[in-house]
Amino acid sequence: MKEVNITELERRFQEKIDQDIKIEPKDWMPDDYRDTLIRQISQHAHSEIVGMLPEGNWITRAPNLRRKAVLLAKVQDEAGHGLYLYSAAETLGADREETIDDLHSGKAKYSSIFNYPTLTWADMGAIGWLVDGAAIMNQVPLCRCSYGPYARAMVRVCKEESFPIHEMEN
Repeated sequence: MKEVNITELERRFQEKIDQDIKIEPKDWMPDDYRDTLIRQISQHAHSEIVGMLPEGNWITRAPNLRRKAVLLAKVQDEAGHGLYLYSAAETLGADREETIDDLHSGKAKYSSIFNYPTLTWADMGAIGWLVDGAAIMNQVPLCRCSYGPYARAMVRVCKEESFPIHEMEN
């Protein structure tokens, strides 16, 4: 009997996916889907938080006050993006403290691009142009992902990610 119920739940779940209906936190979902989302969303959140570090290091050394203010706003946005994403992972049952402990212990991963040193102000330009530009290209499709809280968080992230690029160009 339980096998029949799970099969029916899986069928309904797949129908929602096929019809582009967002899966919400209280909806039934397969364990593998939940586990994959937790891993993906937490890795994304970690990358947002770790991504603040190279830029944060340059706040006090920015060449002028305007660029310092833009960089400060960008670092603040990255922190907010991490928080949006940790919140989305929590809707799946992830514990934020455990998730962050996994990052600190090395069990969890983040984007390795942030391991490269930013030795000059020009490195900040490279991050803004190449890394952030690539991130936007990769993240826009996530606004249409099947999990509602992640998709909605990504809409906010993508709107905010595009702002500093234009500011740094001026």
